[in-house]
Amino acid sequence: MSLSTISLHDKQFTPYLPAAHISETVRTIAARLNQDYAGQCPLFLVVLNGSFMFAADLMKEMTIDCEVTFIRVASYQGTASTGEVKEIMGLQEDVSGRHVIVVEDIVDTGHTMQELLQQLRSKQPASLEVATLFTKPECLQHTLDLRYIGIELPNEFIVGYGLDYDGLGRNYPDVYKVL
Repeated sequence: MSLSTISLHDKQFTPYLPAAHISETVRTIAARLNQDYAGQCPLFLVVLNGSFMFAADLMKEMTIDCEVTFIRVASYQGTASTGEVKEIMGLQEDVSGRHVIVVEDIVDTGHTMQELLQQLRSKQPASLEVATLFTKPECLQHTLDLRYIGIELPNEFIVGYGLDYDGLGRNYPDVYKVL
C-alpha cells in the first residue's frame, strides 16, 4: 500500500516513515531494555498524549516484569514548543528506589524532558533513563543523557504514530512530515 499526502487543519503532510520501520525500531529499543533491566522490574513512566502508541507497542515487546504508569505534560502549541512545561496529570506512584524509564514520543528542544527529569530526580529513583522513539539533535537546547533513542530526525515537524498537529494525526500508523 502506498502512502499519500494528508491534510490536517491548514497544513499538508507527506509520507516520511512507514509503520514497518517504526515497528522494527520499537522492537530494537525493547530488546535493549529487556536485556538491560533483566531481573529489575522497572517502572515505565509514559508521557501522554503523544507516547501512547509507542508505549503500547513497546510494552507488547517487553519480556521482563515491569510496571507502567502515566503522566501528562505539555509544552507544545501548534507546531512550536512554547518553552514552558505545564504538568496536567501528576505522578501518583512512589518512585524512590525504583528503576524508572521515561517513555517519550519525541525529544526536540528538550524543555519538557529537562523539567520532567529534574522533578523525578528529586524523588530519588534508583535509576532514571529515557526511552524516546524520536529525537531532533539539532533542536536540543539542553544537555540530556538519552540512553534509548529510536530514530534521530532533522528539524521537521512530524505527525502520526501518536504525534499530532493541534489534536489531529495521532491515529496514523505511519509518520508524515509537513510540506
